[in-house]
Amino acid sequence: MSTSMSTTPDTPVTPSVEPAVATRPTAKPRWGIVAVYALGLALALLCLFSTAGGAETGFRLDSANTWLKLPDVTVPARTTVVGLTVVLAVVAAWVASRRGHAPAWLHALGGLAFILAMLVWAAADTDSVVPVVSLLAGALALSVPLIFGAMSGILCERSGVINIAIEGQLLFGAFAAAVVASLAANAWLGLLAAPVAGALVGALLVLFAVVFRVDQIIVGVVLNTLVLGLTGFLFSTILSQEKETWNSRQELPELPIPVLSQIPVIGPVLFNQTILVYLMYVLVALLHVMLFRSTWGLRTRAVGEHPKAADTVGVDVNRLRVQNVLLGGAVAGLGGAFFTIGAGLAFGRDMSAGNGFIALAAMILGRWSPKGAVVAALLFGFTKNLGNVLSSIGSPMPTDLLLMLPYLVTIVAVAGLVGRVRPPAAEGKAYVKGRG
Repeated sequence: MSTSMSTTPDTPVTPSVEPAVATRPTAKPRWGIVAVYALGLALALLCLFSTAGGAETGFRLDSANTWLKLPDVTVPARTTVVGLTVVLAVVAAWVASRRGHAPAWLHALGGLAFILAMLVWAAADTDSVVPVVSLLAGALALSVPLIFGAMSGILCERSGVINIAIEGQLLFGAFAAAVVASLAANAWLGLLAAPVAGALVGALLVLFAVVFRVDQIIVGVVLNTLVLGLTGFLFSTILSQEKETWNSRQELPELPIPVLSQIPVIGPVLFNQTILVYLMYVLVALLHVMLFRSTWGLRTRAVGEHPKAADTVGVDVNRLRVQNVLLGGAVAGLGGAFFTIGAGLAFGRDMSAGNGFIALAAMILGRWSPKGAVVAALLFGFTKNLGNVLSSIGSPMPTDLLLMLPYLVTIVAVAGLVGRVRPPAAEGKAYVKGRG
């Protein structure tokens, strides 16, 4: 038998080498983001054409609690809107020409140019000035319960448990904080009661979702309805009839941080707050570090992605889920305290007003990351307070549109800026040891 092909040292066989060709497809610009920028540019141009020549806009940067008093700034409205529109157009063109994701600072620059153009247009030739410190401080205040709620959702859903009950946890935390603070005439005791109340709602979620393996979304909706009905009944009976005893106003004091609170503009906004806001700062930083830089965070993410693999290496899946859901409930309850003792208000029926569901949207918008969720919550809080400020300075925008503004911005951000997101793979799936 002879071979059909032979080789000798004089005629070595060299394998044919195909030229290297890039097989990875070329990244394309995300047209949803381009559409958002096109919409923003169209609105900026509309503001430009409707701004009267010679009009001026004033901005108030001063605050009574800073060591450096800044004068009001007045700018020519039309010229300023032209400049900001040009900046927005350049950013939009840059984003459209890029392949793949644009850097975050580029989006921040474009968003800032658009917001400033809207403010300059809205306050042009009015008797009012734009109160910058009040605008930012109010935005932060409206974001606080959203951030606590989003952190609660991250703790639960990173573990594989869907927490639709954030709304109920916020509401029950607000209720417990108000009642305990009223009975004890001490807002600090109310602050301690709020996370306990939120954890109680979390315990019911654990009982039905983890222990009895009931559908987690149904359990969350039922718990929201339960808390709404219970607090509404108690409000209309005991709290309303004996208001001074059960539902008097108690407020946490502001704790200005020396030196930092005296910084112009940002000092009064960030460093002249109650203990709740400072706890929020610590919670966000701690949760981000722990989730991505600790053994607990690795186990939590493993349980949310592949519980059977985590069980194989010795992680007690259901025990970790129970712990994280209880912790998440306590965090949401702490956020609920901001509605009452954090804002110096008595408890009111349904005073959480859907913030739990907005917190869920912020969590998804932030891609289940503490940093991203904070940015999303601040975006919603800012747009909501922006509507309030525009209404107070006599903006030509219709009142109904101002009320819709935060929800419109949230929808546009989710549809255009976020795109497709992927939740933890095991989210909403009960785990039975030995069956996966």
